[in-house]
Amino acid sequence: MPHLENVVLCRESQVSTLRSLFGERHHFSFPSIFIYGHTASGKTYVTQTLLKTLELPHVFVNCVECFTLRLLLEQILNKLNHLSSSEDGCSTEITCETFNDFVRLFKQVTAAENLKDQTVYIVLDKAEYLRDMEANLLPGFLRLQELADRNVTVLFLSEIVWEKFRPNTGCFEPFVLYFPDYSIGNLQKILSHDHPPEYSADFYAAYINILLGVFYTVCRDLKELRHLAVLNFPKYCEPVVKGEASERDTRKLWRNIEPHLKKAMQTVYLREVSSSQWEKLQKDDTDPGQLKGLSAHTHVELPYYSKFILIAAYLASYNPARTDKRFFLKHHGKIKKTNFLKKHEKTSNHLLGPKPFPLDRLLAILYSIVDSRVAPTANIFSQITSLVTLQLLTLVGHDDQLDGPKYKCTVSLDFIRAIARWSVWLCRPGWSTVVRSWLTATSASQDGEL
Repeated sequence: MPHLENVVLCRESQVSTLRSLFGERHHFSFPSIFIYGHTASGKTYVTQTLLKTLELPHVFVNCVECFTLRLLLEQILNKLNHLSSSEDGCSTEITCETFNDFVRLFKQVTAAENLKDQTVYIVLDKAEYLRDMEANLLPGFLRLQELADRNVTVLFLSEIVWEKFRPNTGCFEPFVLYFPDYSIGNLQKILSHDHPPEYSADFYAAYINILLGVFYTVCRDLKELRHLAVLNFPKYCEPVVKGEASERDTRKLWRNIEPHLKKAMQTVYLREVSSSQWEKLQKDDTDPGQLKGLSAHTHVELPYYSKFILIAAYLASYNPARTDKRFFLKHHGKIKKTNFLKKHEKTSNHLLGPKPFPLDRLLAILYSIVDSRVAPTANIFSQITSLVTLQLLTLVGHDDQLDGPKYKCTVSLDFIRAIARWSVWLCRPGWSTVVRSWLTATSASQDGEL
């Protein structure tokens, strides 16, 4: 079908397979089809476009929205009821609580004249959420054609493979169809297809080529790349609009867009500012340094002591253990000063990366930076475990049961500065004096020891 080929790009093989599986409207199709692939690989779009273009009776349900069995079954039945009663325009809401009731009501709804002699398609998007529901739900949908004795096909759309779905007790095997990731050539073709009518296709294709050259190594999500293309295109064609360059002056256009693409690299996937705010930043030519602090990590909410634990972990990761006495003891005695430094200690600790530290050292620093008495209770240890789960700390070298666990701090300096400012602002005068002095020191210099 020529119209379908112009709408669905770079998925000719998958479209051909699905059309052959669907067959004619009155033919019995395959009972269940399992479609999987990574995010933004075209699964939902291709399925919806194909069903709408071929004008096949179908129901599309998102399993994230229908998070309970009752919501899911009622959504399917009510949408089917709306299809069967679309001619007279009146339909009643159907209630359904079990899968047995669903099969019985499904027979009644599909007995309507306009659904009687053709295949009905039920599309379950985000099908991986079905695994968290009742155990009989997935096997029931796989054999719905047999159970209801109706011409119905259930399509499962998922981001994970079928082997993660298969129950231990066995079930009816669906037809499995894989949607591979788009190659860079596919992305170039799809994104170039969206060119604005006021500009030539070659001009927009050159822009997409530049965009993919910058972002393809860090982002291959079609939705995100399409968002970035729309967001940065006005800045790319700005010299053309002002008359400073022609559409073929690629070097000047690249020189104009390069700093703005570098800014956009800092916020890929994050959506930390709205499109209007981003355009305002572009117009104001905001310095990239002003984008610091936009990261969602700097706004993460943590429990009270978790923030101090994270500060202590950062200090333990980036300061040598031999400096703990000087930094964290009020009366550490006389310390001999020396100008001798080992070769690797002349390098900034931020460039060398975080070092592992034992749990005992973490707790000792924690007790030093919090002036109030902190008991080593289960609450403190559970918060350390939560920070590891959030990937703010990393557990390393815990294979030997005789040694205690060791950790690394994985957060950035900007992140820890934001938390340190919070601790200084929140605490009473006299609290967290070590954190206050450390924050002042790191603001002045990031070289060497903290």
